Amino acid sequence: MLKRSLSCCASAIVAVMLTSLGPACAQSWPDRPVTVIVPSPAGDGSDIAARLINEKLRVALGQPFVVENRPGAGGVIGSAAAAKSAPDGYTFIMGNAGSHGINAAIYANIPYDVMRDFVPVSLVYRAPNIFIASQKLPVSSMSELIAYAKANPGKLSFASGGAGSSAHMSTEYLKALTGIEATHVPYRGAGPALNDIVSGQVEFMAVNLPPAIGLVKSGQIKPLAVTTLKRTPVLPDVPTVDESGVRGFETVAWFGLLAPSGVPQTIVERLHGEIAKACAAKDVQEKLAVLGGETVCNTPAEFRDYLAADIARWKDVAAKASIKIQAP
Repeated sequence: MLKRSLSCCASAIVAVMLTSLGPACAQSWPDRPVTVIVPSPAGDGSDIAARLINEKLRVALGQPFVVENRPGAGGVIGSAAAAKSAPDGYTFIMGNAGSHGINAAIYANIPYDVMRDFVPVSLVYRAPNIFIASQKLPVSSMSELIAYAKANPGKLSFASGGAGSSAHMSTEYLKALTGIEATHVPYRGAGPALNDIVSGQVEFMAVNLPPAIGLVKSGQIKPLAVTTLKRTPVLPDVPTVDESGVRGFETVAWFGLLAPSGVPQTIVERLHGEIAKACAAKDVQEKLAVLGGETVCNTPAEFRDYLAADIARWKDVAAKASIKIQAP
């Protein structure tokens, strides 16, 4: 009986100590550089989001926030590394719709569970995907692309920044709804995929709007349609896929910061507060607006609900369209 009482007392003392250490931990954090894993190459949407926010966090918190690009397998490689990292507030990940939405919906055996292994900090921004085509392809609209694909079954190829990315799944969804055929050519990120669209090595693709918008405005690639139900103000003359005849079509690219499960809640709350300030900064909003994105910066609880809803939506899309992707 005495032994059990002492054990209970010891447990209570430890609990009190840990609770009291929480605020102190948050006050002293960070006292060394913080790593933000980006599960895609430099120049992709997650990379753009991380670098914009990191600079604000560096100034606000007095320590470098360093991007570590870990691309591969549609975001699985970087996400797995983040999930296994120490939950001490010194490793985070700028996840996206592919790495933390689609992958959780379409793969049965990825080495992490989004809802179990990550703590949402804040959604940062959202942007449309955009369907684009090589200047060598004789189409100028989404309806023309669909007609051309049907007249030339199996002859078209489409690029993506990786299997399972929101851009890849956007095209698979289009194929399922329209019945067109095209061969998937996955790349390690949007940058090299866009290079081959420009050179005409691949005919078309869906891609996050931020890395593509400069090529669209310079005329190096042809914009066909954006994937949101509303047009984007940055390209007001480009119709939506829905307007182009594929009714109800919508996919959205999003980017948000997450921590490995077990990170102190006080650190999550402090970091979320600083991200909210960063998102409210005029220069951040202007830079994202030019790229076709919009800042969101919701609460950790709201981001968790958003993640759950996004995974459920992609599961529904995959089931309806019979989309299956081989696990990496």
